Amino acid sequence: MFIVYLLYFILIVSIITVGLSALLYIYQCDILYAGFFPPGSRSTVARPGQYGLPDKEEILVTKDGVRLRSYVLIQYGDNVAIQSPTVLWLHAHTGNMGHRLPIAQVLYKRLGYNVVMLSYRGYGLSEGNATEKGLQIDAQTALDYIKRHPILKHTKLVAYGQSLGGAVATHLVARNEDKFDAMIIENTFLSVPLLIPHIFPPMRHLVYLCHQKWRSYKTIQFIRKVPILFLSSLKDELVPPFHMAKLHKAAETSGGKVWRDFENGTHNDTCMQEGYFETIGEFVRDYVWEA
Repeated sequence: MFIVYLLYFILIVSIITVGLSALLYIYQCDILYAGFFPPGSRSTVARPGQYGLPDKEEILVTKDGVRLRSYVLIQYGDNVAIQSPTVLWLHAHTGNMGHRLPIAQVLYKRLGYNVVMLSYRGYGLSEGNATEKGLQIDAQTALDYIKRHPILKHTKLVAYGQSLGGAVATHLVARNEDKFDAMIIENTFLSVPLLIPHIFPPMRHLVYLCHQKWRSYKTIQFIRKVPILFLSSLKDELVPPFHMAKLHKAAETSGGKVWRDFENGTHNDTCMQEGYFETIGEFVRDYVWEA
């Protein structure tokens, strides 16, 4: 009888393991790239005009034919715009670019930056389905647009990524270091396989099935001269803060590294912490504007 129960137990464990493996392998893109959350994110995208910003939208076409929606917020007056840094905004794993307009409003109005932001494929009103390779293409497409733009191509350029966007930014800057003047990453993970045990503990033994890697801890080592600002919330419930600490340690850029943590910040409210925008302003002033 014991043997029978043991066999049943092994069978049940095997079924659960196979089921979890299938879920992780098949649905990991849906889990990682949650463009459908919050509800309505794929159908409703706020406009810059709602925040008193230039209501300029561009449709960017990637090399694989995907049409992306992008907002291009340029300071008024060509001379002012050319002298202002440009921030390429790369958003986190949920929502769309419209959800980040309140932050863009501060960057544009208070700090005086040009801002280019896009909804990746599978996000907002952009076409396609999100994958690691796809988002890398999307970011490169936005960079190529900036470098072709009659005004923006003359400006200092900062890549700014939150969470997943930090991984996108790190990959983009590492591949195009000569085109960037600085990088800002916020609450970014070392890699997806290293993050899974924290988010989905039952799947910690199945990380070998993860095909979306985003190995930022390796990629960041290829950034050799661009200055980097690390923004870390110490109460981040999604990405353990030690991920950011290890990314900071792994970075070997000669351009300078700046670390700022926020004692009471969680994953999604870092921008609401005291000193957040002041830190960004000081970093851009010291490493970009006055460099």
